Amino acid sequence: MLLADLPDVLTVEEAAAVLRISRGAAYDLARRYLWSGGKDGLPVFRLGRRLRVPKAALERLLAAEVPPATDLRLVEPTPWPGRRTG
Repeated sequence: MLLADLPDVLTVEEAAAVLRISRGAAYDLARRYLWSGGKDGLPVFRLGRRLRVPKAALERLLAAEVPPATDLRLVEPTPWPGRRTG
């Protein structure tokens, strides 16, 4: 799937397929984006009750420089409202 072939606005499910993550993970990242005021997560906007992902934001996300790997076992997860922890 080429980004150039995609519409200018995607559903969260379509963005999940591009990113090769689960639908649930994509919605978690979308909620994180909304909760953080756009500082973290999957860039989305609301269109009524629906969430949409701009293709341009997805392209920027994919083009971002990847930081050096860290040992994720040592990183505390950042909680946000609505996230279940167990």
